[in-house]
Amino acid sequence: MWQTIVDWFFSLGPTYGVNPIIFGSIYVGAIPFFTLCMGWLVRNLRAKKPIVLPTLLAGFFFISAYLYLLIVGHNIPLWVYLFIAVLVGYGAYSTVQKIRGQAAEK
Repeated sequence: MWQTIVDWFFSLGPTYGVNPIIFGSIYVGAIPFFTLCMGWLVRNLRAKKPIVLPTLLAGFFFISAYLYLLIVGHNIPLWVYLFIAVLVGYGAYSTVQKIRGQAAEK
């Protein structure tokens, strides 16, 4: 089983045209940050506080290794482009909503 994981891991280099050590380090290194952001998101949901920042950060850490692919790699999966578009759209939408809300208060 371990050899299968190692083989898969090192196949990422030729598949995506990246250094598999860097890709894997970013991928694994982002897990604790993603987990913390998800906890923050749940806490904010329960407290009825804003969820924009924890949502965007969780999304960033979720795709952080694939952002490395966007910069140096090739054969990037379509879902990465779609996810980035959703994150950017959500960020823009929530910013506009916040500005409108603040403008209405004045």
